[in-house]
Amino acid sequence: MFRIIPNWHPVIVHFTIGLLMCATLLYLVTLFLPENSRRRNDWMLVANWNLWIGYAFALVTAWFGWLAFNSVAHDSASHAAMKIHRNWALTTLLVYLPVVAWSIVRAKAGKPVNWLFMIVLLVPTILLAGTGWRGAELVYRHGLGVMSLPHVEGHTHSHGDPADNHDHEVNQEHEPDHHHDLPQ
Repeated sequence: MFRIIPNWHPVIVHFTIGLLMCATLLYLVTLFLPENSRRRNDWMLVANWNLWIGYAFALVTAWFGWLAFNSVAHDSASHAAMKIHRNWALTTLLVYLPVVAWSIVRAKAGKPVNWLFMIVLLVPTILLAGTGWRGAELVYRHGLGVMSLPHVEGHTHSHGDPADNHDHEVNQEHEPDHHHDLPQ
């Protein structure tokens, strides 16, 4: 089986975040479309499926997150950060549950989205953003799940910014000049 090193959590989590954030935006759009219009019904259908599939991915994400929590090498500081991320993730998962159930009941009854639903949906969406932020902190601040970090001592280069010209000059000293190999 194809293996993601160190685990599947970082792959699955992006589907969760993308689908659930899109669901929130799509529901918001439906509030501004004419009532009982085909366009509003279509957007609502897409919003519903984004929410439902996103929540299914959230369950899978939580499972792989649990596996990662118990298998990724870490120190004391990153362990504390992992616990905070885990707690935010579980809270987010639990807060989404009644909203997802409400959306299913509402969809079966053919009821349109309203501002109350939208406001309630914003709560788990904000929690999701906070959970994602804390997950990113685990990778980018604590280096969890990263196989190795690049050694950057003495490495400089330019990104095309004129203010970086000094970096380009330094970099040219370290790169071979291949211009003499070109045919004249």
